[in-house]
Amino acid sequence: MTNLESYLLKFSEEEWLEAIEQILGCIHEVDRNAVQIWFRFYPLELIRFIQNAEDREEAIRSLAIQGDFELNDQVDTSHTFLYGHRHWKTVKAAIVAESKVFTNQTPTLVEEIKQIGMLVAEKLKVERPLINGIVAVGLMTLNQVGLDAFAATDGDVEKPTGIMAKSPDQIIRARAEDDSQGIFGFLKTDNKKYSVAYADSKGSGKFNIINDEEIASASARNQSQKWKERDERCWEGVVPVECRSASCGTCWVGVLGGQEKLTEVARRERRQVKVFGYRQPADPQPFLRLACQARAFGNVTIVIPPWNGVFGKKIYGNVEELELEPATTSAAKLREAIAGATSNEG
Repeated sequence: MTNLESYLLKFSEEEWLEAIEQILGCIHEVDRNAVQIWFRFYPLELIRFIQNAEDREEAIRSLAIQGDFELNDQVDTSHTFLYGHRHWKTVKAAIVAESKVFTNQTPTLVEEIKQIGMLVAEKLKVERPLINGIVAVGLMTLNQVGLDAFAATDGDVEKPTGIMAKSPDQIIRARAEDDSQGIFGFLKTDNKKYSVAYADSKGSGKFNIINDEEIASASARNQSQKWKERDERCWEGVVPVECRSASCGTCWVGVLGGQEKLTEVARRERRQVKVFGYRQPADPQPFLRLACQARAFGNVTIVIPPWNGVFGKKIYGNVEELELEPATTSAAKLREAIAGATSNEG
C-alpha cells in the first residue's frame, strides 16, 4: 500500500463529507450538486462494511442490495454526470503520479484536493473550480478500489453530447429553464407539462411529467424502450421502482437541477431514506430524493444510481424500527430482506 493510500484510509465517510462541504465554494456550480450526489451514491462506510464481512455474499444479501454498488468496474464511468468527467484522464494520471511522490505528509483532505486540482487546472488551462470536484471523486475512487485497480484502466472518456457538450454556464441555464406552455400557458393549471432529463450508467434522455406528478409515475408512462432489458430493476420506466409508497428504496435519485421545483420532503420519505441509508440532506428540498414521493412543478434534471439497498441501521445505526407498507406484489418480495437488514439482530 502506498503512502497516499494509507493517508486516505485514515478518514471516515463523515470526514470526507465534511471536506466536500468545506470545498463546495471552490467547486463550480455546474458540479456542486453532482459531487455531493456522487459521494452519496458510493458511500465509504457501506464498502468498508462489505469488505470487512466474513461472508461477502451474505453481507450483500442482508442489506438487500440490488445492482452494481462497487467502483471496481466503474473507475472510469461512475462520474459521467459530472461536467468534470471530461477531464478524468488527466485527473486520474495526476492522482497516480501523486501516489508515487506522496510521503508521510499530513495535509487535510481539502488541501490535498485543492493541491491536485491546482496542478491539473494549470496543465489543462481551465478554471480550478471545474477540476476540484472530479479530483475529490478520483481520490475517493482510489480510496475504495486501491491503486492497482485505479491505475489499471485507461481513463478514456466519451466526448460529451447533448446538454453536457455546452459550457458550464449554459448547462446551468438549461437546467433552470421550464418547457414552454404555449401562448396561453398562463391560463393552464393542472395540465401543465414539463420534462425530466435523466442520466444513468447506460445513457441519458428525457420523459414528460405532468404538473404535480411524482417522478416515478411519469417515468412509468415512458415506454419508449424495453427498460427491464436495460436494467432488471426497471419494471416500468427508466427509474427503478418496486412500489409507490417509499417502502422499497429502489427509486432514489440525485437532483442535478430543479430541486426547488420539487415538493418538500414529507415525514415518511424523510424516515424511509434513513432506513435505506441514503444520507439525504436535511433541507426541505434536498438534492437526494425518492422518485415515488417527489412531485414536480417544473423541469427537473436527475441522475439515477446503478444500485439500491437497505443499510441505514447496520451501517449508520440511525433506525430504531421499521414498518413495511409495500403497495405491490413485487415490493412484497423485498419484505424478508429488508426486515433482516433493519432488525434488532446483528
